[in-house]
Amino acid sequence: MSTFLLEIVTPERKVYAEQASMISVKGVEGELGILPNHIPLVTPLKIAPITVKKQGSKDEIIAVNGGFMEVRKDKVVILAESAELPEQIDIDRAKAAKERAEKRLAETKQDNVDFKRAEASLQRAVNRISVSGK
Repeated sequence: MSTFLLEIVTPERKVYAEQASMISVKGVEGELGILPNHIPLVTPLKIAPITVKKQGSKDEIIAVNGGFMEVRKDKVVILAESAELPEQIDIDRAKAAKERAEKRLAETKQDNVDFKRAEASLQRAVNRISVSGK
């Protein structure tokens, strides 16, 4: 079975660089499954977990908080605002961030800039919590 190189990069560092046989991501237009030799593609990503399937081992889940994915013939690069492997996630910090965001959402009007920031903060916290539990 063929594979491709998956790299997940943030402004601070390279989070992940390994061979994968398939990945599943959530783009802004919907969910995508990428296999080796996929047609070239660039798409924005939602705040959501990425599932990495590897030959002979169990799936890996990575929390990716937005960004872009570029698919090439033999390589996929995800340029993310932030990304964390499950063992890197501080679950207590994520739960506290979720509570703060929920409180701000309850206190803020929907058309307010703070509402949109709180909503994004809530999505990031929920993403981290779900990935850390897998």
